[in-house]
Amino acid sequence: MTRILSLSLALLGLAAPLYAGDPVIERAEASRSGMGWRFDVTLRHPDTGWDHYADGWEVLTPDGQRIGIRKLHHPHVTEQPFTRSLSNVMVPDGLRQVQIRARCSVDGWAGQPVTVTLKPGG
Repeated sequence: MTRILSLSLALLGLAAPLYAGDPVIERAEASRSGMGWRFDVTLRHPDTGWDHYADGWEVLTPDGQRIGIRKLHHPHVTEQPFTRSLSNVMVPDGLRQVQIRARCSVDGWAGQPVTVTLKPGG
């Protein structure tokens, strides 16, 4: 029985990278920066290394038009959660909300987008 349990646990360990989960946006903030906007986004993803990691996030208008993208060029296995920024995002005049959506190298765009309210003048 012990051998079966050990083998089962070992197989589960091998399968873990396949089920690393979607990236989760823990925090997203926007601030005015010159003529554009700066976005600071905190992600959590159980990165397993180069084979499966959170590899970016994007800023979308409410109708799904991409107005900014932040590519992440390496895994953050030992840095979870982690925050990265994107500056000089040009938001269309009059827009008061955007969505942030994250992606990972295996599953692509995944998880729930987060709505960020833009504060005029700030």
